[in-house]
Amino acid sequence: MTTSHHHDQFRSLPITYDDIVQAHERVRDQAHHTPVLTSETANRISGAELFFKCENFQRMGAFKFRGAYNALSQFTPEQKRQGVVAFSSGNHAQAIALSARELGMRAVIIMPEDAPAVKIAATRAYGGEVVLYNRYTESREVLGQAYANEQGLTLIPPYDHPHVMAGQGPAAKELFEEVGALDYLCVPLGGGGLLSGCALVAKTLSPACHVIGVEPAAGNDGQRSLASGSIVHIETPNTIANGAQTQHLGQFTFPVIQACVDSILTVSDQELVDTMQFFASRMKIIVEPTGCLGAAVALGKQLDLRGKKVGVILSGGNIDLRRLASYFSE
Repeated sequence: MTTSHHHDQFRSLPITYDDIVQAHERVRDQAHHTPVLTSETANRISGAELFFKCENFQRMGAFKFRGAYNALSQFTPEQKRQGVVAFSSGNHAQAIALSARELGMRAVIIMPEDAPAVKIAATRAYGGEVVLYNRYTESREVLGQAYANEQGLTLIPPYDHPHVMAGQGPAAKELFEEVGALDYLCVPLGGGGLLSGCALVAKTLSPACHVIGVEPAAGNDGQRSLASGSIVHIETPNTIANGAQTQHLGQFTFPVIQACVDSILTVSDQELVDTMQFFASRMKIIVEPTGCLGAAVALGKQLDLRGKKVGVILSGGNIDLRRLASYFSE
């Protein structure tokens, strides 16, 4: 596999397939090997054979645990002694806090003071020291850098880091190892950590596979970046897919997406709600709105998937149950 010509064209990228294989080994004993679910109803709706990789069943409820643990486990002894700092209001916060706890190191998590109380509580429950900031008057980047400089902490960003990206790739690697070659792979897209890792795996293990990144329609910066050939910055999009409310792709994620992703599509918030309802009613699983991005395309009408074999990454399941109920009662 390592000598194939497909491998050579990706050699200059920020991550290699070998990095993903090593990440898989590093994290294997800590991360859950999540199930791949199928549904006759989903297959009937799409006309395809759909395989859902359920990272909503991952530790802390999302794929983010994989990349966080891969990054933290490569710290030097000195970095481990000092600890990690991260900024996030979402799954990355919990992923870093849990990974740090498993590795016996200090974690400072910078979160907006208006973040959902359940997320702040969960981050604290995993042992993270939560520092609250005002997202309207303070910059989390500046705060993070200050903590890193003053306390010797290592800053790990939510997606734009080669160790984080490589750590997300095994979600797709496990899927291909379980179900074989695919015609399509649909992956949620925020900052591109998950998509970059999974796309590189797809192009290595199943070179003919069409890799589709899926964004919320309110924030199609990735789609525009791919079309224009450079990273497009946008205002924070107004969408229920809060894990994909990123303002731009990363300097490390973008070149991998350019090299390995065939197209980027978007779906509406209503399509995400419909997809969440499908999972809850037909498949008995809870998937958060961001986690439904890829599935909304697989179950929708944008692509003709009839007769195709399609992988779908369900990236997470962390949603407040009251909020979930409110989407279903509207």
